Order: sequence, then structure tokens, then C-alpha cells
Amino acid sequence: MDIVETFGSYVDKLSADNPERARRLLKTGWEAQNLRFRLMPEKRLLPADRHMAQLMMETMLRPLKRPEDSVVVSVFTPCELMQEVGLNPYNVESFSCYLTGSKAERAFLQQAENAGISETLCSYHKTFIGAAQSGLLPAPKCIVYTNLTCDANLVTFRTLSELYQVPAFVIDVPMEQDEENVAYVAGQLRELAAFLEEVTGKQILEEHLKERLARSRRTLENYEKFQRLRADKYVPADLVTPLYSGMTNNILLGTREEERYTEELLRDIQSAGPAKGKRVYWMHTIPFWSEAVRDALYFNERMQIVGCELASVCDSDFHPQKPYEAMARRMVYHALNGSIFRRIDAGIRHAKEAGADGAVWFCHWGCKHTLGGAQLAKKKFEEAGLPLLILNGDGCDRSHGGEGQTSTRLEAFLEMLEGEKV
Repeated sequence: MDIVETFGSYVDKLSADNPERARRLLKTGWEAQNLRFRLMPEKRLLPADRHMAQLMMETMLRPLKRPEDSVVVSVFTPCELMQEVGLNPYNVESFSCYLTGSKAERAFLQQAENAGISETLCSYHKTFIGAAQSGLLPAPKCIVYTNLTCDANLVTFRTLSELYQVPAFVIDVPMEQDEENVAYVAGQLRELAAFLEEVTGKQILEEHLKERLARSRRTLENYEKFQRLRADKYVPADLVTPLYSGMTNNILLGTREEERYTEELLRDIQSAGPAKGKRVYWMHTIPFWSEAVRDALYFNERMQIVGCELASVCDSDFHPQKPYEAMARRMVYHALNGSIFRRIDAGIRHAKEAGADGAVWFCHWGCKHTLGGAQLAKKKFEEAGLPLLILNGDGCDRSHGGEGQTSTRLEAFLEMLEGEKV
């Protein structure tokens, strides 16, 4: 049994009998990992990506250290308003990723199912619910979520609100893209500002919010530029850095730290070497725990991930001087909102900008939107000249592995890409 597996098993066992102690162990383990990131970073990564590993770990630690200053959020909830009142994001999907990375997810998945949560609910959501029910995860100040893209949100956040007994706010995002719906969502975000002011006792000043939205826009512009510049460069890739970008370009968008990260990316790409091997663009989440995926893509010069859909779900064409409308526009015109063809078209565009030779459409267990669009995506990507591999699995739950088939299919996909004429 390796050290991470031992750590995860202790967190599991303690959660059943002494959740406070389990939480202290989890916090201590994650602090030790963050120290390792500082003292012994992964030198194959770009310096910016080494820094991002620390920033994400610090983001995960804050709700454990100061839960009274945290807000549980769904991944595509605009967090600029929460930042203005000093609340740290306590994100369901990213927190569950870290529990899986600590090999501690299994007991929490089982806990949620034993409490009546469906086996088919997204495993990210089940893991967080189970960890909350066990007492491992502390109660936040409040909860803010949206129905955007994910049906599981409506089950998960209602369950958490009842469990924690804290106030909750839901943002309803219509599926149609028009200015009337932008105005409708902007009105809700103004109500959210009033909600947060009441919950925290702090005031949100519109001038400060405008500055934050201007930072958000610059951050997205920087990342879009980086993705275009990497098209003919080799950027060493592991399996979690693309997910970090997906999380930070959502839950940390608007912070100085996230803007600095994208500025560092632009500096780093200038000295990157020429492109190597085959390059794939990844649609949906990445099963970073999978040995089969690791063998195929972890710092592999033959084939590397050059972008993840979750990092590029909204464009930077919003006006910071109208901050509520700007945040609303990002949600209404979100790449995963509405027709599946909008998502597919965005994926093709971003894959080509990053210089991808092909793409992987990952059908995460429990995600009906991704599963239902797989065959349409394959047809559209291949018509656009991008071979697409449909890969089934689970981003969070190891019991849905299928490692042998995953390994075979990824190797065959690489061989197919290498066999194509340039």
C-alpha cells in the first residue's frame, strides 16, 4: 500500500468515528503536499503551471481552515461577487477531485448512496455529499449555485442546504441565447449581491466590481492568447494542469492571482520549444487517477493534452462597465448552455486554435449531456478534420474504470494519428 493510499484509508476510517480528527488529518496532508509543491515542484511543467498547483491547493485549504469565510458553489457560478465580500470558493467538483487524488473518495461515495442518493448521480457530486454527510467537510457561510449545464446541481445543492442549514441562492439560466435572457440573469445577480451583503454584512461597491470584471476580461484574453500561441510549441503536460485551468478560469476568475497566472503563461510560452508528437484537445473532465490515461498522456512527447474544454467555456467579449450584464452574458452564452451544437462548435474552434491533431470526448459516468452528444460530436469533429475518440469512464470514481479498454483505445488512437499524412 503506497503512502497516498494509506493516507486515504485513514481519512476514510476516521470520518466514520471522528470527523473532526479526519478533517485535521486531511488539512495536514494537503498542507504537506503544498509544501512539497513549493520545495520540490514538478520541473517538467512550465513555471506558471508549477505556481498554479500551489494556488489550487491553497484554494482547497481555505474552506477547511476558515469555513465561516467560504461559500459552496457550483463550478460555473460567477464568483466575482463572492470575492467582493471576502468569501472563498468551496467548489464541489474541485474538492471531490482532491479527495479522489487523496484516494479517500470510496467511503464518501458509498455514504451518499446509503443515504439514498442515486448511483447514477455524478460521482463528483456524490463524493462531496458523502463527505459532507460524514461530517468531514465543515459548513460554509452560505451556498450559491446555478442550473447551468448540470442537472445534478439541483439535487446536490438542495441536499447540502438542508444538511448544513445555511442560506442558499440559486441562479436560473435559460437555455436560449438572447439579450432578454441576459437581462433576466443580470437581475438575479443583482439580487445575489443583496443576498451576499445581508449574509456577510459587507457592501459590494459597483466601482470595485467593475475593476474585478475588467480583471476577469484581461485574464480570459490572456488565456485565449496563450492557447493560440501554444499551437506550434511543446508544452509538457500532466493530467491535472488542464483541470486546474478549468477550475481557476471559473472559480478564481476575477482574482489577481488568476490574472498573474495567465500573464506568467504568456511569458513562459515565449521560450517554449517547437511542438512535438501528436496533440489532443480534451472535451469534458479528465480521469487523472487512471493509470491507463497516465501511461498514454502523462509527460508523453508522443501525445499530449493541449487544452481542456472546461477552461474555455466563455468568451471575453463582455463589457466590465456593466458588471452584472457581463457576468450574465458569460452564463447565458456559456459554451455548454443550450444546444449541444454550440458546445461542439466551441470545442472544434478551441481545438484548432491550440493546434490539436485530434480530440477526446470523455463520457463521464452520470453526465447525460456529454453521453447524449457523443455521436454528434464525433461526426462534427471529423467533418472539421479532427479525429475524435469517444472514451467512457469516470473522472472521480475508480470503480468505473475499465482500464484495459481505456489503454487499448488510447494506444490505437495515437497510432491512428501517427499514421495520418501531414
